[in-house]
Amino acid sequence: MRLIPSPRPPIGFKGRLHDARTATVIGRWLGLAVVACFATGVLSHVLQHPPVWLVDRLPSRPHWGYRLTQGLHVASGIAAIPLLLAKLWAVYPRLFAWPPVRSVRHALERLSVAVLVAAGIFELFTGLLNTFQWYPWPFSFVPVHHAVGWLLVGALLLHVAVQWPVIRDHFTRRSPGTLTLPAADGPDRRQLLAAVAAGVGAVTLTTVGQSVTALGPLELFGPRSPDHGPQGLPVNRTAAAARVTEASLTGWRLSVDGPRPYSLTLEELHAMAQHEVTLPLACVEGWSKSARWTVVRVRDLLDRAGGSPDVGCRVVSLEAAGAYRVTDMGRSYARDPLTLLALGLNGEVLSLDHGYPARIIAPNRPGVLQTKWVGRLEVR
Repeated sequence: MRLIPSPRPPIGFKGRLHDARTATVIGRWLGLAVVACFATGVLSHVLQHPPVWLVDRLPSRPHWGYRLTQGLHVASGIAAIPLLLAKLWAVYPRLFAWPPVRSVRHALERLSVAVLVAAGIFELFTGLLNTFQWYPWPFSFVPVHHAVGWLLVGALLLHVAVQWPVIRDHFTRRSPGTLTLPAADGPDRRQLLAAVAAGVGAVTLTTVGQSVTALGPLELFGPRSPDHGPQGLPVNRTAAAARVTEASLTGWRLSVDGPRPYSLTLEELHAMAQHEVTLPLACVEGWSKSARWTVVRVRDLLDRAGGSPDVGCRVVSLEAAGAYRVTDMGRSYARDPLTLLALGLNGEVLSLDHGYPARIIAPNRPGVLQTKWVGRLEVR
């Protein structure tokens, strides 16, 4: 007698709350975090790599602007990680629905969800590793992270369009079809959402202290503590990494190129009008801290070289190599009185790791563009 195999039984999930309403609530929170992270990330990318037509239009104020936006970028990205995991938990039974593809439209919908999930996981976790400056991959992080961010937002918009009827029903408090749930599930859902909110709050409070000074005592898991570092300020790129040594600085002079080029020794720079200014150093990895800088104004140096009020500036570092060895400032930065050539930090001469003999400090500017070991300024 031949045995006839029985039909494949449906996969059962004993866990509750894998439903549309729970997924929609968590998805709304996740969407807000992703939008905040994306918007601030695009702003950071534009400030670091401005298109030619925008270079002279970038604002240099408020001076704390980049500290706020980049801190929000990293904080919203970290907060999105537990939200993404909770969202995947709420919807994962649908990944095992049978049959896996019911129509061409269903296949395209599943493909868009696959792109959304893959892009979300890639973007959030590579961004997290970037805050630790750990790059276990062969590609350049910045352009790939930027490109995948646009892919993620495009997939998210497509997903919202497909799921709009369910989202609309949640916002209007209607409960037809899949949103009709036993009343007994209400307390469980509230507990689940409270636990998710508590998890997001915990990871935020224990990491955001790297950019919010008042929450510094709660900063347990942030990749960088703003209080740790030479002269009371962290260092990302050391002099050793940049291959800058005290011996290589022997006979250092600052060259200023323009219609009337000249050069200055360190002693001549110190003889110029000195100012003390408190400005934040805000890093792309999310940490930031205000410090007291002893400075010479860059616009004074450019004016002496014959620079007109509508010119920008190019800054060239003495470091041997690096993606930001040469940086450009538009005229809004170059002419701002808070764009500075720093010679001292917190009442002391700059340490070698902080850019001795001179470094750039400018308002509303990413830390990677606050060039250290400055060797030349060029009227642009």
